[in-house]
Amino acid sequence: MEPKVICVLLVVFSLALSTQAQDQAETCTVALKQRVNCGFPGVTPSQCAEKGCCFDSTIPGYPWCFYPLKVDNVPEEECEF
Repeated sequence: MEPKVICVLLVVFSLALSTQAQDQAETCTVALKQRVNCGFPGVTPSQCAEKGCCFDSTIPGYPWCFYPLKVDNVPEEECEF
């Protein structure tokens, strides 16, 4: 490949990654009381990310693995009769 092509591909790849990182940061900004648990006790950051969820273990007493704010796949609670 020519150096120009490689340079253009690197720029496009960098822009794609930076856009993806910005979207993730925006959607994972969830008020503590609005965090809906997405994980299980002992979930790792990579396991949480595999589920498409956010991970923040800095605040004890709140879910560390939680659904992003703008997600349509939050499971509804089942009504038991």
